[in-house]
Amino acid sequence: MATMLALRAHQGAEALVLEELPVPEPGPLDVVVKVGSAGLAPGIMRLLRMGALKHLPTTLGHEAAGVVSAVGRDVTGHAVGDRVRVHPLLNCRECDYCSTGRDMMCAEQAMLGHAGFGDAPMPLYEQYHDGGLAEYVRVPHWLIDSLPDSVSFDVAAKVQDLANAVRALKCADLPERATLVVTAATGTMGTATVKLAEHFGVARLILVGRDTERLQRVAGLAGGIPADIVALDELPEGWSTNGALTRRLRQLAPAGAHAVIDFIPDGPALSQTMAGMATGGTLVHMGGNSAPLSLPAIALMMHCWRFVATRACTRQDTTDVLRLLETGTLTADELITHRFPLTEALKAMDAMEQRADDPMWMTVINP
Repeated sequence: MATMLALRAHQGAEALVLEELPVPEPGPLDVVVKVGSAGLAPGIMRLLRMGALKHLPTTLGHEAAGVVSAVGRDVTGHAVGDRVRVHPLLNCRECDYCSTGRDMMCAEQAMLGHAGFGDAPMPLYEQYHDGGLAEYVRVPHWLIDSLPDSVSFDVAAKVQDLANAVRALKCADLPERATLVVTAATGTMGTATVKLAEHFGVARLILVGRDTERLQRVAGLAGGIPADIVALDELPEGWSTNGALTRRLRQLAPAGAHAVIDFIPDGPALSQTMAGMATGGTLVHMGGNSAPLSLPAIALMMHCWRFVATRACTRQDTTDVLRLLETGTLTADELITHRFPLTEALKAMDAMEQRADDPMWMTVINP
């Protein structure tokens, strides 16, 4: 029996392990992909500790691209040798959300190689919870996207992150020549949003993050859009309680920003950036922050502010990204800052957890 290497998580274990497993065989409606590149998600260990990975043991990795190595007997439209990416979102495909382009809201939604989001039964997740941080991955055929020759496997593996940024930018409902605040701008989602901002008519960016030097590097991704930076480490002591972040944003944009896209996973920055918005502004949150919003409801009412949250992209968002990449309208290779072989996946996960290395925008594993 042919075997492969895979990065696995086990119930109750604090550490991940590399294991030899049988190469998956396709069921009648399945496609098996030989992985050329798989993305690393920075929050996977936190989700593991939270119990969000509902089927253990499992192979991790919700982002993958490669070449079709086998197809099930009832599969049409895909053939051995095709270059493809794996769409990781497992949905029922029949509910009101799935049938109206809001598939990320499906009660059954879970992510291959990643987490389940709700308490409803998730039959597809039970069958396809093993992900792409392996030499091969098995997926249902309807989650395979054909990949243009011009798009590398590394970039294709990170289409999910780019599509999440597209979803956030769509939710922001930006006016012409908008001023946009992006928080956690030096992270994976922040850099993707900065890279895509020019495609959504943004005229000015304000980038919020921890470190000035890293923010300056991210500003170089903006495609000529003027970008100011706000380093949290350089705000006055006590900024988290005295409103200094809001005041700094108001100094840079006295009339307020038209929107905030927030990826910070904890702390008070969410409320303070919202208070820096113009009347009618929209804050889009995709960071999973558990801290309560400290603004009173009357402040939202008086300023006509909108708070919009989204937990994932839609299939249409990924289609939009693939179209931009295929036409050359968007290039994203510079976002891939780190590459590791699968044999060093544990080292890569540790580096991503520590974030002590050079800025890690997007990281991929090449089996």
